Amino acid sequence: MATNKATLVTLSALMLACFNHTTLAQNLSITPAQAQIAEAVAQKGVPVGDLADGAPERYKVQSGDTLWSISRLYLKSPWRWPEVWGMNKADIANPHLIYPGQTIELVRSNGMAHLRLGNTQSSAVAGSRVDTIRLSPRTRYESLSDLALPTLRTNVIEPFLVEPVVVDQQTLDAAPKIVAAQDSRVLITKGDRAYARGQEGSPLLDDEVKEKQFRVFRNATPLKDPGTGEVLGFEAQYVGKAVLVRGETTTEITNKDNEVQTAIVPATIDIVSAKEEIRVGDRLIPEPTRKWLTYIPHAPAVKVNGRIVSVYGSAVVNAAQNQVVAINLGTSHGMEVGHVLAIQKDGATVVDKLDPTRPIMKLPDERNGLMMVFRTFDTVSYALVLEIADGVRVGDRLSNPR
Repeated sequence: MATNKATLVTLSALMLACFNHTTLAQNLSITPAQAQIAEAVAQKGVPVGDLADGAPERYKVQSGDTLWSISRLYLKSPWRWPEVWGMNKADIANPHLIYPGQTIELVRSNGMAHLRLGNTQSSAVAGSRVDTIRLSPRTRYESLSDLALPTLRTNVIEPFLVEPVVVDQQTLDAAPKIVAAQDSRVLITKGDRAYARGQEGSPLLDDEVKEKQFRVFRNATPLKDPGTGEVLGFEAQYVGKAVLVRGETTTEITNKDNEVQTAIVPATIDIVSAKEEIRVGDRLIPEPTRKWLTYIPHAPAVKVNGRIVSVYGSAVVNAAQNQVVAINLGTSHGMEVGHVLAIQKDGATVVDKLDPTRPIMKLPDERNGLMMVFRTFDTVSYALVLEIADGVRVGDRLSNPR
């Protein structure tokens, strides 16, 4: 029997989104400024000189492509994502509804360039033929949205949306601790029960309305600004998750001298996941609300002057492509999810041997690659290294991509 009809109706409705900038920004997870750029480019295209060298006249979208990779294919500056959208906005109202199998065509006219969708025989979009599928003995459904191109390969950064936690000194000092395990165990893992206490004056209490969930962490490593040495925050090593079963209380006991005294009854927690063995002394941080984000690469609107603080999950100071680094810029500096930053390699300090006085020279910093911010805190952010020419090091400088 024919399928996908209802899905195509929904898809068509999505593709015919409202045309005002505010609605576009809300529906497509882009800023009003990006929507404005896209609208302008949709009217006139982009200059042919802004096209990447070797931009193909026709390109068939492949499984595994991303909006970033297609931007790199057609534009010299891949973070100019809104302009790629604007170039084909007449055909695709929502850039996140581009699918493998579609053909993109490059059109040049009067020194300007446009993109449009070519004729595709099996494209999974409204207005194209969708193959009939016969299903037996039961009906199955597959959402076309699962096939749409992501902005980036999100599987690379997905673990970092769950694992790293940056906390300040006050939060670190106030974090409850695991104080004991059943049967005097030293190592605790998934399915085990353990006991925890809040800091003095802040007992770990139950919430009768909502289940409390926690991340378990240890070894909160200070993140220091490479330039000033200032501690920007503490990066906690994620080791697992726990749920609170019973809150912390007190009870009366009789000691060995037959005296009645008050004893603390620690809170009861169950370990629901463990990346590695959990130990007594590990700390708890409330599980933050999960946010599902659409990553839209774009250049910062403000001047950027930052540095790489650390390479996540590694004792080395060098980072490679597709690795995650911490930087000394956060929301307080205007950082946003999706900001693309240029990585600058420090120019070497050398002696001018051709000058008899042998003066010291500092060679200019050279651009070494690009990274994209995908998670922000107050004074620190995590960024994914998208492309590099040479190794990225702790201390390397960051600037605007243009």
